[in-house]
Amino acid sequence: MNDVAERPDTLVEGPGPNELRDPLVRRELKKASVWLGLAALIALVVLLIQPLLIIFGGLVVAALIDGGVRLIHRVVKLPRGLAIALLLVAGISFVGFVGYSTGVQVSDQFAQLRATLVVQWGQASAWLAEHGMLPGPSNFNDIAQQAMGSVGRVTGFIGSAFGAVGTFVMIIVIGVFIAIEPKLYERGLQWMVPQAQRREFAITIERMAKTMRILLAGRLLGMVFEGLFTWVVLLIGGVPMALLLGIIAGVLAFIPNLGAIITGLLMVAVGFSAGIDTGLWALGTYVFVQLFDGWVVLPLVARRTVDMPPALTLSSQILASSLFGILGLALADPMTAMIKVALERGSEPKQDPA
Repeated sequence: MNDVAERPDTLVEGPGPNELRDPLVRRELKKASVWLGLAALIALVVLLIQPLLIIFGGLVVAALIDGGVRLIHRVVKLPRGLAIALLLVAGISFVGFVGYSTGVQVSDQFAQLRATLVVQWGQASAWLAEHGMLPGPSNFNDIAQQAMGSVGRVTGFIGSAFGAVGTFVMIIVIGVFIAIEPKLYERGLQWMVPQAQRREFAITIERMAKTMRILLAGRLLGMVFEGLFTWVVLLIGGVPMALLLGIIAGVLAFIPNLGAIITGLLMVAVGFSAGIDTGLWALGTYVFVQLFDGWVVLPLVARRTVDMPPALTLSSQILASSLFGILGLALADPMTAMIKVALERGSEPKQDPA
């Protein structure tokens, strides 16, 4: 101790690593905090992916309701709450009417569809086995159980009917609350962004919302067209279960590419189960619907919103369905569109007018 007092030059000079007044320590600590925060954010997203998907689904519903409100305001000026109430009443009434008028018919056709698919798969697998394309006769029930088991491991809590209904109800409720007062939630998001970035953030959010509205409007247009046209044309051609196939085609039209493939397989299987002529009619109906939707409906929508290449859309759907299950598959297209808009906005010069 006396040596240190007599020779102060033996002391180490400069701040230590535990002193934050050192610029180097502060700089390295900031870098470490950024990387640790990013890792924590990724872990949090992985843990909370299902609730986050539900929230994003609520945003999709909110954009859909907001588009309907804007359409109503073009005809008559109503308070936003009243316009949303009218949309909800109209939607619930339509679903209730369709379910009441076609419920028994659809349930009977669904049981008939299942039996038809079992028979068609048995014939197809037998033909493949006969020509050496399969190791032996395959059991449809075993394959179906294996497929459903693998899907069940991915989808988790939405695998049961109760979970699916509960998820759907939560998405609707979140969407309605956001649609009632969207500016409130937008201001909350802006508050979490640094002040210098809020203007650019607001512009990006507005573009994403507009893209979402147009994208969903195009999806609804395609769903209505495919569902009604498929039902009417299959009914004219005498294809069995025309109503059920029309409903399936309309619902799956929300999911481009994969939805069209599933619809086509079902239509062809049911059509050829009733005969060669009926099968060719079903195949022609499917081809015409898809060509019209791909050459007319989708280009009109893409002209007003983001134009996503088919390979990008299909890849995002496969990735989302593998990671997040059915809900991820349904929301893959809107998620990809929003990410694309954000990336395009980030690459633009920052002098966009408000």
